[in-house]
Amino acid sequence: MILELPYVKNRRKWNPGALFIVLIASLTGLGFIRSTKIKRISPVFQQSYGMPLAYTGELHILTYNIAGLPEIISSAKTKRDSSIQHIGRKLNAFDIVNVQEDFHYNAFLYKENAHPYRSPSTGTVPFGDGLSTLSKYPIVKFERVAWQACNGADCLTPKGFTMARIQLAEAVFVDVYNVHATAQDDRNATKARQKNLKQLIKYIRKYSSGHALLLLGDFNAHYQNSNDNILDFQQQLRLHDSWIELQQTGVFPDKQDDFVALDALAVTDMTESIDKIFYRSTTELRFVPVAYKIENQLFTTPSGEPLSDHCAVSLRLTWQRF
Repeated sequence: MILELPYVKNRRKWNPGALFIVLIASLTGLGFIRSTKIKRISPVFQQSYGMPLAYTGELHILTYNIAGLPEIISSAKTKRDSSIQHIGRKLNAFDIVNVQEDFHYNAFLYKENAHPYRSPSTGTVPFGDGLSTLSKYPIVKFERVAWQACNGADCLTPKGFTMARIQLAEAVFVDVYNVHATAQDDRNATKARQKNLKQLIKYIRKYSSGHALLLLGDFNAHYQNSNDNILDFQQQLRLHDSWIELQQTGVFPDKQDDFVALDALAVTDMTESIDKIFYRSTTELRFVPVAYKIENQLFTTPSGEPLSDHCAVSLRLTWQRF
């Protein structure tokens, strides 16, 4: 049985169709003004489940920007409805999934998907945030929060982050965050992105203090970019970056003043992606990363074309309760 929770970028070149959305948002007064306070765009949903007792386990998790903007303005090359339906089916192989840009094709994403716990879509542009979480484990608490700062086309939607408290076993919980930060690397965009991550730090410290964490999403940030604060974000929250741990032997890339990002589809297991997976253990619940992978072979059409304009990123990790 599928349980639908109650309502509680990629660095693209925008084509002229994007102007249509800008015009509609302007004419209908649907521009989003960021308040100076945390803005929750859905109420907290919380309930408990009876779960079996377990002290160890393994998770296969994934983050994927699925390029779900209307096809006319999407920078993905394949047909969006059928591609996203394929994505939804392929996601069945993973335990917990966070997707971004789930705007206009959510029905296709969920059509062949079998995860028993899924967040509902909050709607198309300009209403929805595009963030969806799919889980084989119960989601016992769920909340959406919009960014206070945005830039350019990102201001057309209430982009932000979500927090899903997921129950892995009896008395074993993890807070899973889905993140989609401001895109692009120009001065105004990086300033907005810095503010995004600072807002997320404050929220996690207030609402997930002392909790085990998994943070998966499109951070649109690089350690190598001297204008990004992703390293400070990682250090302040005592997070572990799975790519750094498993592929870089714990060594962070050097910052570059003239940094130019790779195309999102050009990343490999050995190059930094803007799509990241962080984790944090506690004294009661310990995570150990096992395998990091850019899933550029799985998420393709039969002819080998990418199903999105990003690569999906996966992580296998074990957990142990103390």
